[in-house]
Amino acid sequence: MAESEQFEKGLEVRRAVLGAAYVDGSLAKADDFMMAFQRITTEWCWGYAWTRDGLDRKTRSMLNLAMLTALSKPAELKLHVKGALANGVSVEEIKEILLHATVYCGIPAGLEAFKAAHEVLKAEGALPDET
Repeated sequence: MAESEQFEKGLEVRRAVLGAAYVDGSLAKADDFMMAFQRITTEWCWGYAWTRDGLDRKTRSMLNLAMLTALSKPAELKLHVKGALANGVSVEEIKEILLHATVYCGIPAGLEAFKAAHEVLKAEGALPDET
């Protein structure tokens, strides 16, 4: 099946934000059933929302961190912390976003978000290795 222009635009942004290896791996692992999800995610999230002119990528990343904290989705938050770093969000900004979200979303959601972000920031070398 030929992919739509929206899919192709989304794929370009998705690779830029999340990394080509991650995105291409997700697509390669998708069977026919899961490819339906890959298509809708790439077209709607990345091809429609992320390519609009109203917000820059850094702002979109910041919003995603707050929303994923509110939804208590640490696995997805990990992916978007890495993407936020790629989009120029600083460690200090990530911390402030998570603190702000914790106040509005509650301590349990905030704790999960901080743990997830901390793991990624350490793995990416964005935090010093304290032994």
